[in-house]
Amino acid sequence: MSSVLAINSTFAEHPGISALSAEAWLAAIVENSDDAIVSKTINGVITSWNRSAERLFGFSAAEAVGRHISIIIPDDRLHEEDTIIDHIRNGRRIEHFETVRQHKNGTLLDISLTISPVRDKEGVIVGASKIARDISERKRMAERQRLMLREMHHRIKNLFAIVSALISVSERSAEMAGSSLADDLRARVAALAAAQNFVLKESEGGSGEDASTSLFGLIDAILSAHQDKDGARIVVKGQDARVNNAMLTSFALLLHEFATNAIKYGSLSVNRGRVEIEVTCNDSVVLTWTEVDGPPARVPEGSAGFGSELERMTIASLKGSIHREWRSDGLRIIVEIPNRHSHA
Repeated sequence: MSSVLAINSTFAEHPGISALSAEAWLAAIVENSDDAIVSKTINGVITSWNRSAERLFGFSAAEAVGRHISIIIPDDRLHEEDTIIDHIRNGRRIEHFETVRQHKNGTLLDISLTISPVRDKEGVIVGASKIARDISERKRMAERQRLMLREMHHRIKNLFAIVSALISVSERSAEMAGSSLADDLRARVAALAAAQNFVLKESEGGSGEDASTSLFGLIDAILSAHQDKDGARIVVKGQDARVNNAMLTSFALLLHEFATNAIKYGSLSVNRGRVEIEVTCNDSVVLTWTEVDGPPARVPEGSAGFGSELERMTIASLKGSIHREWRSDGLRIIVEIPNRHSHA
């Protein structure tokens, strides 16, 4: 009500404006305010109720005036009114008190209250004026931000855990020189970054533990650097699946490993070679990676290397399975993941 009091003092400085017209002007300002403005007696009986109060709380002025202010207070918030009245009786103003009030239909509303004592001509406190502002949208935005920050924190923790695992596995691998190890680590971290960038673009404005990402979109994000301008070198077909974002990094690492091996030893190591990726979704999501027109696939000799160990860990994290077919014109890999991590 400070703005209204300021206007009132302005009227006092202009004696040409009668007290009656000043009161009418102030009443018009209150009636047309965007904020709900309500007055009540010291005992909580409503004495005025503007149009914004009608819109915010659902009661018309005729319904509200003469009734107790508790008609808009939820049962579990009734104790707040005693505290408010205590402040008012002692001449104390309450500013920007965030609380919950109730619409006529029972809907709960997040609001901010500013409450001031109202005095009579002798200065005796006889009631209170309340300005109520709807902050529901602000609260919803804050909650969305909180969820997004929690999800971001979860993803960052996962990424650090995966990078730590990459380093640990590489330390146990004796087959790499230092520079080769560094290059491989950089490439794998870049694949994780590409996956995260894709998810952020696709899920902008939404968040939550059940958020998911297009598997076809993820494949494109990870493998686009190896695609030709006609889009014929890597062909994706079948039924797209929504991958739970919690499993995103695991899928990204798998796709990166498949592509890296195809470039080094498989169909993408020769000009005419291609990769066909087919996805089917039933009780499980099945991704079939087929290399075509490449050199004959050969079973690796010796113990499992860095890539194989990483692949084993990744499949285990997805609680899935992997099967390889060593064919004469290229490798075929079949990955099966339980559908609880994905949905069509």
